[in-house]
Amino acid sequence: MSSPVKILPHYTYADHVQWEGQWELIDGIPYAMSPSPVPKHQRIANNLGAEFRLQLKQCNKCNAYQPVDYRIADDTILQPDMLIICGTVTKKYLDFPPALVAEILSPATALKDRHTKYGIYESQGIPYFIIISPDTEEVEIYELENGTYRLSGKGNAIVHGFTFEDCRAVIDFKEIW
Repeated sequence: MSSPVKILPHYTYADHVQWEGQWELIDGIPYAMSPSPVPKHQRIANNLGAEFRLQLKQCNKCNAYQPVDYRIADDTILQPDMLIICGTVTKKYLDFPPALVAEILSPATALKDRHTKYGIYESQGIPYFIIISPDTEEVEIYELENGTYRLSGKGNAIVHGFTFEDCRAVIDFKEIW
């Protein structure tokens, strides 16, 4: 006897915008963004955004954003914890690759952030990907080189320079803790 075929639903952006709460959609499969992040996660996200905002204050093209929908395909919408966007967003979502994404790990999202989203961001050609571990207070900075991410910095008190078009940001990561 053969086993029954499993039929999984396949959702799109049109479905996604109808849902209550915070959701990501990867290859048509929904992922709830709940429970809400813990205070330490939020403090790190706010501090990281503030550091980039301060460094990019004179930049007319690039800005730091807290989570916004990044629509990669009709069935893939992500919400990075922090993004650097160079250019103007004209829709209710970002429809082009940001210059940088940062993901702050939680027990519920660590595997998805480190593997699934890592691969998606790399395939989208996003120049910088930052993974932040609140538990170990450690940052991993990946830079895209020839289409592949390379670890370019790791630690909790590192200073790293980022170049976005004609703008530069030098971030002291000990300031985010």
